[in-house]
Amino acid sequence: WNYLDWMTKLAGQTLFITGASRGIGKAIALKAAKDGANVVIAAKTAQVHPKLPGTIYTAAEEIEALGGKALPCIVDVRDEKQIGEAVERAVQKFGGIDILVNNASAINLTGTLETSMKKVDLMLGVNLRGTYLTSKLCIPHLLKSKNPHILNLSPPLNLNPIWFKNHTAYTMAKYGMSMCVLGMAEEFRGSIAVNALWPKTAIHTAAMDMIGGAEVGKQCRNVDIMSDAAYAIFGKPPSYTGNFVIDEEILKTEGIKDFDIYAVAPGNALLPDFFLDEAEALVQNMGDPVVIPVVKGSTAASGPIAETFNIIKGVLNPDIVKSTGGVYKFDLSGEHAGVWFIDMKNGGGSAGSGEPPVKADVIMTMDSADFTKMFAGKLKPTMAFMSGKLMIKGDMSLAIKMEKMMSMMKSKL
Repeated sequence: WNYLDWMTKLAGQTLFITGASRGIGKAIALKAAKDGANVVIAAKTAQVHPKLPGTIYTAAEEIEALGGKALPCIVDVRDEKQIGEAVERAVQKFGGIDILVNNASAINLTGTLETSMKKVDLMLGVNLRGTYLTSKLCIPHLLKSKNPHILNLSPPLNLNPIWFKNHTAYTMAKYGMSMCVLGMAEEFRGSIAVNALWPKTAIHTAAMDMIGGAEVGKQCRNVDIMSDAAYAIFGKPPSYTGNFVIDEEILKTEGIKDFDIYAVAPGNALLPDFFLDEAEALVQNMGDPVVIPVVKGSTAASGPIAETFNIIKGVLNPDIVKSTGGVYKFDLSGEHAGVWFIDMKNGGGSAGSGEPPVKADVIMTMDSADFTKMFAGKLKPTMAFMSGKLMIKGDMSLAIKMEKMMSMMKSKL
């Protein structure tokens, strides 16, 4: 990146990065490699994953191709022995550790009753315990570095209940990483810079595709914004500590003004990330009250929800059904509470009040006013979910697919 005129150079420094075989972790590794840094790739993927790209070995090849030195280590961050061995190998090969990036993370966006204890243990084990353990084992070596850093990819500690109610276990696990920043920054103040980094918008990674479907990528920024932000943090002295940094904010202080360079699809509305109050405010202020017109000749019950479903029936066709392939159930609360369904899986499709004729693939729970906004194009399902206004049970990718039908419906209004 020629336009980044930063003084910091990472040549000869050693970064220990968990989860660096793909995504943001690998992007940070590649950014450092361009300076000639040493990178320890501490991740689980040693063989090609059927759904996720990259292994620790392919990442190592990319790092070395850019001028860095790589040490791929098969590591499950829940395993103290594996972490300990990787740290010792790093010190033996490179002489020490200067920067630790706690990037490895597990995610499962489900409510309390839907989250198995196996998933709870995974998230707490990887996110919270893994971060604490890796930090604990790296700190003795970091204390010997001239400019040591610990960077956790975790959010500000926002205690707004909206960020807990739909996925309490995930929030607890992710906030555990942030609490490590809060505590260790104070514990090692003056010796090690301990900070958190979190994106202002959703970042397009393979994990995001799995959660939200391929279409959600158009509303994301790419991983480069996070690697550039991390690079800026690494240039700070140890006194820069205890900060919960947002990627866009620190890059603005570095002189970056054009953020379209990071957009996957410049010009598209960006999806705000979890745990930021801006995301909630954005949804609450999306446009004027929505008015859905009544379809002439309708015999359905009156009210905005019934009127919306009349329009939905009018746009359903075999092409939409074929491209969507899902049965949706809507459990609505508020002024126009009730249960409704859209079948975009069978025949030419159907929609109406009551339970769906077959088992629903997706159950969406939300306020009836937000439902009306959603189908009028004023509120995207992804935005509603990220802000806590929509709870989704089932196949998340189908929620993204439904946006196609909504855009078609909007043209009929």
